[in-house]
Amino acid sequence: MKIIERQIPSAQASALQQAGIHPLLARLYAARGVCSADELDEAPKNLLAPCGLLGMDQAVQLLADAIEAGKKLCVVADYDCDGATACAVAWRGLRMLGAQNLSFLVPDRVVDGYGLTPPIAQRVKQLGADVLITVDNGIASVEGVAEAKALGLSVLVTDHHLPGEHLPLADAIVNPNQPGCGFESKSMAGVGVMFYVLLALRTELRTRGRFDKSSQPRLESLLPLVALGTVADVVRLDANNRRLVALGLKQIRRGQMQAGLQALFNAAGRKWAVAATFDFGFALGPRINAAGRLADMTLGIECLITDDAGRAAQLAQMLDAINRERREIEGGMREQAFLLAEGLCTDGMTPPAAVSVFDPDFHEGVVGIVASRIKDRMHRPCFVFAASAAPGREHELKGSGRSIPGFHLRDALDLVSKRHPGLLMRFGGHAMAAGCTIAEADFSRFEQALAQVAQEWLDAATLTRRLETDGPLDPCFLNPEIVENLNLQVWGQGFAPPTFSEEMQVLSQRLVGERHLKLQLSHRGEMVDGIWFGHTDPLPNSAHIAFRLDINEWRGERKVQFLIEGMHSESL
Repeated sequence: MKIIERQIPSAQASALQQAGIHPLLARLYAARGVCSADELDEAPKNLLAPCGLLGMDQAVQLLADAIEAGKKLCVVADYDCDGATACAVAWRGLRMLGAQNLSFLVPDRVVDGYGLTPPIAQRVKQLGADVLITVDNGIASVEGVAEAKALGLSVLVTDHHLPGEHLPLADAIVNPNQPGCGFESKSMAGVGVMFYVLLALRTELRTRGRFDKSSQPRLESLLPLVALGTVADVVRLDANNRRLVALGLKQIRRGQMQAGLQALFNAAGRKWAVAATFDFGFALGPRINAAGRLADMTLGIECLITDDAGRAAQLAQMLDAINRERREIEGGMREQAFLLAEGLCTDGMTPPAAVSVFDPDFHEGVVGIVASRIKDRMHRPCFVFAASAAPGREHELKGSGRSIPGFHLRDALDLVSKRHPGLLMRFGGHAMAAGCTIAEADFSRFEQALAQVAQEWLDAATLTRRLETDGPLDPCFLNPEIVENLNLQVWGQGFAPPTFSEEMQVLSQRLVGERHLKLQLSHRGEMVDGIWFGHTDPLPNSAHIAFRLDINEWRGERKVQFLIEGMHSESL
């Protein structure tokens, strides 16, 4: 691992500090490109305007007309946390705005696959719907939209994924990443896109005289759900996304949230009064995702739309149990996948430029998580495949991939499909995460094709694990109150949480739980506890260590400890 210190523009840091920002936060924000305190203003008025999204006018006209005519609306969701929160936001928001005839449908990961397929469109029609609304999917569903239109449905696609070669012929498409859309924030999650549609729809209904500004529905109450889906989908936290997340967190900390969110905080053993982005990404999000991976995402969506606290608690406990099962399945798969991946190393140490693994016993609902684990360990783009469990598709493999900075995974799949026509039956995704379906007999061909693209695109510098840090930390900032303040800020993808690094003396070290290294470190002469989770190799007496800050509470005493992120393996 190579530890790289971020550049901290001193003029920007000084300007932020003069504007009243805490000195440490001023330094951290400046290093992440924040130039003025205005960028940190989380007031709702600073959110980008919905009118900047291409297709918004057609979308709100369609929905406003449908609501006024009493038409039946059906939301087609996705089976991850972004899709679940987007569905809940659509359900709650449309009802707040006057939709009386509303239903939702979630594809089954195994049986239906991803997105709006022709069979899903047929099921929507069988529900008696007049209008089909996709959330977090649909931009690549050319055939599904065509089937829906042929059945007489009006179709609104709301999505954030990258489009394919052809756009679906929907009545309206709202997606910041569609061609010709000049919306500044290209990184909104699916839930954010749906929230923006609702904001614009409220404006349209207000102009039609349905309500005025004083009596209009408070769509801002949906922001806790928007915040959860945005963080859980690991989209880049640009300024607009940070505002959405910050506004949602503020409401949660005041106890103003949906019953399901509060129940999920309780089930996860997290404190909503000090809710942080960490809770979304590592506590609530995984519990909702587990339903889509192993069971039925309807459970997750129902948890988010119910207003019955007792029912919400029951559903949250069910989701917690499913997540425990997911962790058990993942644990066994992860160890087997590591063995398979390590077997690909040419000299016993160096993996290929891209790693692809498959085992007949792998569970398709967990392949994405395991791919992420291999990617983290080997610092290589990785695909993990499992045999399809869908009836009639026993000879197909469904794969999920995760990538490293500098390797656009969906573009790589696109090149593989062009070089090897017919190899990829289906594919799609983002720069850092993608999925595809292949025939089982073609696994070796896919493995070689992806590795070839990676070998062409990746150089030695990209294949070297790099950890960006914020450099040394002044001991004056080592107190629990400052750590708490840091934790309350919005951190995440593209706006990395604070990580510091410097040379330290290792005073003592021992294994705890057989998997973690417990340390006593000398930080500029002060003794500080540290722990390196999942690491068992001993450290030298002196090491350049990267660390995050945490608070360890023991018998009523609160002390700062270092969470070790890595160690520099070569001289700086």
